[in-house]
Amino acid sequence: MDRRRYRCKQAVLDWTASLQQFLNRRLFLGLFSFESHFAHYGPGDYYKRHYDAFRGGANRILSVVAYLNSGWTNTDGGKLVLYKDDADKEGVKVVPLLGTFVVFLSEEFPHEVLAAHRDRYSIAGWYRVNTSVATKVDPPL
Repeated sequence: MDRRRYRCKQAVLDWTASLQQFLNRRLFLGLFSFESHFAHYGPGDYYKRHYDAFRGGANRILSVVAYLNSGWTNTDGGKLVLYKDDADKEGVKVVPLLGTFVVFLSEEFPHEVLAAHRDRYSIAGWYRVNTSVATKVDPPL
């Protein structure tokens, strides 16, 4: 990995650790770990309506998405749609524009990604709590 990519990756990890510390201090969420991935949606790609965690599963608590797309417009598609509940048909649409950051409770808000009309990039992540018990380590080592 070249130095520039390493510095960028490290900056993201440092920032998410700082956010975790801030949220735990201010909101007492007990966030324990962070997992994430780089997401690329090509033209025509989408993600159907879903939750990031099952209610009461106590794994993923907080979902975060950081968008990396400069010059994105409404005609480029690829919007994130956050719904207030399963009955909500309209939702709130978020344009995946560079610098936009979305945070929501993983088991409370169903959401989807509408079809993109050009390459769409983001970093999606989830803060977790520690649900370890004597016979099971979570998150796994």
